[in-house]
Amino acid sequence: MTTTGVAARVSTVDLLGWTTEVFHALGLPPGRARASAAALCHGDLTGLTSHGLANLTRLYLPLFQDGRADPAAEPVVLTDLGAAALVDARRALGLWQATEAMDNAVDRARTHGIGLVSVRGATHFGCAGHHTALAARHGMIGLLAGNCGGQRIAPPPGGTVAMLGTNPLSVAAPAGAGHPFVLDMSTTVVPTGRIRAAARAGESIPPGWLSDVDGNPVTDPAAFDRGEAQLRWLGGDPETGGYKGFGLGLVVEVLGALVSGAGNGPSRDAYSGDRGRDDDIGYAAIAIAPGALRHGKSFQRQSAEVFGALLDCPSTSESGVRYPGWHEGERAASHLRDGVPIPPALHAELNEVAELLGIGRL
Repeated sequence: MTTTGVAARVSTVDLLGWTTEVFHALGLPPGRARASAAALCHGDLTGLTSHGLANLTRLYLPLFQDGRADPAAEPVVLTDLGAAALVDARRALGLWQATEAMDNAVDRARTHGIGLVSVRGATHFGCAGHHTALAARHGMIGLLAGNCGGQRIAPPPGGTVAMLGTNPLSVAAPAGAGHPFVLDMSTTVVPTGRIRAAARAGESIPPGWLSDVDGNPVTDPAAFDRGEAQLRWLGGDPETGGYKGFGLGLVVEVLGALVSGAGNGPSRDAYSGDRGRDDDIGYAAIAIAPGALRHGKSFQRQSAEVFGALLDCPSTSESGVRYPGWHEGERAASHLRDGVPIPPALHAELNEVAELLGIGRL
């Protein structure tokens, strides 16, 4: 590890090893602790820090402390139809369980051309793109659509009460010799992690991320957790496409909750202003194997052509044209070489966790 005046640089080996120790100390078996560490550190490795180790004390430790996640959980397959299966996660930590679900979907896709693992009873799984990228590494297309269980923090257009969560959606695909295509997005303008990161840093946020009940823009990120502001949908106002973001959020709700039977956001309980909790999350882990359908490597050649053409597209920007996942891949390569930057406040916070759990300092 090397330090600067701004951040500590921690090698990826040390970071993954330390985070694995954390999850093992919390009661996870070694293999699941490693998978959980890889999923959580993915955020820091790729620069998506709102979903990285900053969430350890704010999200994952409380899940265990409150009994909302069970470190000894053993998910159960409720239905198995070959290409598709339904799994009850039984409050397993989503960081490892979503990885297992995607791996399972990939195995099914090898035989059937497509694999669906529908999950209910789940908990927060971190960066959705970490899990879909697993399918891309196997030459497949990965899709993960996860709702937020019973949590409600975004109102429908024209609605006065929140009905849905951020409802993340990710799709990944191989891109030839380049970084894989990995779209990882909330269906709201930003995820709550971006809002809370700004609040912790004492920074304002751009108009358009939050609004009050009258639709006026709110730039104080702390207003969200005070209950004075609500997230906006992708597209912003209905006139500029907000219904599209709302519609995508409902697509995720359909795929995540209605297929699996997980908790759902839209509920008449919301009429009282109850925001609910992100328990009993549901998601669909889907792997598609075009190579199995097309009998050869033509999919790989065509995928390389598509994303290569985008990278070579004439551009007015000095940085050129890039596709989702490219910048994250570049940051990951840099961090693998030079170490992952950990801000001083977070570094101190993580070492407090180490002391609490009786493990070595980071």
